[in-house]
Amino acid sequence: MEIYRRLFGRIAPVLILWIGCTAPRAEDSAGRMDQVVQSYVTGKQFMGSVLVARDGQMLLDKGYGYANLEWQIPDSPEAKFRLGSITKQFTAASILLLEERGKLKTEDPVKKYMPDAPPAWDKITIYNLLTHTSGIPSFTGFPDYHSSEATPTTPEKLVARFRDKPLEFQPGEKWNYSNSGYVLLGYLIEKISGKSYKDFVEENIFKPLGMNDSGYDSNTAIILHRAYGYSPGTNGPEKAGYIDMSIPFSAGALYSTTHDLLRWEEGLFGGKLLSAVSLKKMTTPFKENYACGLMVRSVNGHKEIDHGGGIEGFNTELAYYPDEKLTVVVLGNLNGGAPGDIAAKLAAVVHGEKVVLPSERKEVTVPSAVLAKYVGTYELAPTFSMVITLEGNQLMEQATNQPKFPIFAESETEFFLKVVDARIEFFKNDKGEVTHLVLHQGGRDTKGVKK
Repeated sequence: MEIYRRLFGRIAPVLILWIGCTAPRAEDSAGRMDQVVQSYVTGKQFMGSVLVARDGQMLLDKGYGYANLEWQIPDSPEAKFRLGSITKQFTAASILLLEERGKLKTEDPVKKYMPDAPPAWDKITIYNLLTHTSGIPSFTGFPDYHSSEATPTTPEKLVARFRDKPLEFQPGEKWNYSNSGYVLLGYLIEKISGKSYKDFVEENIFKPLGMNDSGYDSNTAIILHRAYGYSPGTNGPEKAGYIDMSIPFSAGALYSTTHDLLRWEEGLFGGKLLSAVSLKKMTTPFKENYACGLMVRSVNGHKEIDHGGGIEGFNTELAYYPDEKLTVVVLGNLNGGAPGDIAAKLAAVVHGEKVVLPSERKEVTVPSAVLAKYVGTYELAPTFSMVITLEGNQLMEQATNQPKFPIFAESETEFFLKVVDARIEFFKNDKGEVTHLVLHQGGRDTKGVKK
């Protein structure tokens, strides 16, 4: 379960199947981290490759499950995975490189480089696109989106899908994750640089940083060590649905390995790619903790810069903790919300925090009269709520547009799910009335106020 659903890494509130201490010794943390990942593998929630490195020291570097189930080829650090929306930080960096070279300014209106843009876009800047504050609706949410996933397209045709749609809000006023905005950035990169997005990223990022196992994915090219994508099925994993890679484009079409993504983090935050001014711009949040292709926030007192991705057959997470120079990479080739949860737990282990796995939680019995007090609707976001009901003596939760799941008591106020790794904690006021809940998941806490 993850409160952030990703389509190319689309972040939207949704629930899906998918303590300070002294830092432990490296050998101890490695064993616990492996145990953390294995718990998800055993639960059939994860296959993929995982890397954890701190200040140049590799703490975990391992593959789990299979890159190809039919041939029983194991996942490994050499396996290449589709990244989904981890792609967006490469697109953002490309824009900032063009700005450093005097080719554009992020405060420029899009219309400066696209004279035929619709009048509704007059006030949209490149920075609005970078920070998901343009108001342009995400084409991956359109009703006809899934019917077009198998059809090859061009950047021009992609832009045509959303260019005449009404804005969701005035530019800069609000935040709403938009794959359309990042497709438009890729279109601008090609128009301004005179190169294809694929060539620009390869020549200006991958080659300079030695990322030789990264690239723009292809449905037809032979790519050595490519991991195949799978989705959960009734009788086990199934081959994931097809998507032509021209569709995710600069919003989600890149592939890479765990080692190449470590090179990326070391290069980006080590000053090998962008100037200090550009890096600060890229990592300074504008709205909703979102900067330029990156989320920036504090998790349990640690600054975290991260982004996840999700695309047919793959879910991914890349997180960097600058104060510790800690990189966590989780690349999965089985759809589900596990990589984000896994990455959060691996970071917690390195930080010396207590990590409790679902299999280690102990269920207790709580009287029905107590459970009944929690029944109600809790708003976690303007368009996302969690409904708590009581069926017999079983407390149930159901998030907006999601299935209903049972939740199990660890105490009178703390509950957990067994289908995914998440906890729900209820809070009361001085009168004993339940006022809100907090969803604990992936190292993040989300408050839901009772209506």
